[in-house]
Amino acid sequence: MTTDSSRTPPRTQPPDPHPRTPATACSPGAIDCHIHLFGPAARFAFHPDSKYTSDDATPEMHIALQDKLGLAGAVIVSGGGYGRSTKHLAEMLTLHPGRFKGVALLPDEVTLDDLRELNQLGVCGARFVSNGHRGDLPRLSSRIAAMVAELGWHIQYYPSGTDLLEAEQALRDLPNDAVVLDHFAAIPAAGGPDQPAMQCLLRLLDTGKFWVKLSGPMRCTGGDYPYAEVTPLARVLVRAAPERLVWGTDWPHVNMNGRGMPNDGDLFDLLAEWVPDPDTRKRILVDNPRQLYGDFQQRARSS
Repeated sequence: MTTDSSRTPPRTQPPDPHPRTPATACSPGAIDCHIHLFGPAARFAFHPDSKYTSDDATPEMHIALQDKLGLAGAVIVSGGGYGRSTKHLAEMLTLHPGRFKGVALLPDEVTLDDLRELNQLGVCGARFVSNGHRGDLPRLSSRIAAMVAELGWHIQYYPSGTDLLEAEQALRDLPNDAVVLDHFAAIPAAGGPDQPAMQCLLRLLDTGKFWVKLSGPMRCTGGDYPYAEVTPLARVLVRAAPERLVWGTDWPHVNMNGRGMPNDGDLFDLLAEWVPDPDTRKRILVDNPRQLYGDFQQRARSS
């Protein structure tokens, strides 16, 4: 049976256009450590092997969300929509120096000169995905990991299901000072804190080298907001290593067709359920991001 190479990826449903003001107070200087940006569509075409296409999700749109939630900046993570091209990420960072940092999906042929150019723009991490993710996306590369380690970049790794278990040793062997695991390391929340993949994650946290993003709870469960199955995992992680956790919205929440779209104000309030202590929340929202990504410079507000 042949496949249709002209297949058009589905258009992902947009985020809720009316984010509410969170009930939880936001610590000044808080950073959204996981977002994706798209567009303008007339200039940036989606990769033909992308799982989705998206309406424009621009820096200005996310800055408006930052202001609504009380945030000071964000980390733009290259999503699968543009494959391994860094052109879109580079342009977004150029438009708003200091307000955003970047994590890139890199082509296999990337050079050290390429990396130095991205470094100047605020890219500070290289993202890889496990074999459980399809598409034109980079898998772990010892060559690229060593190159970005020279620049002080971290590795960001997105597992799938329980395949963190298979990747454990390869991740331990990376030369980078920090390895960041996306979206609760994608551990299936239904398995609870005692499942082998979660115990693997706790072992990795014990090394002092690994970080976890408290982001994308919808990536760990098939349910809708408030993603109650994820809360026990979050609380275990907060007890284990609050100094190596960061938070992110995963805005604009791609690949949510057929599911309820969460409101970003509600997503922010989930952090108070996962992290009841205000000082620990400040650490996760403000202090940890600056340790991992460096300083952020807020744009001047209009009077």
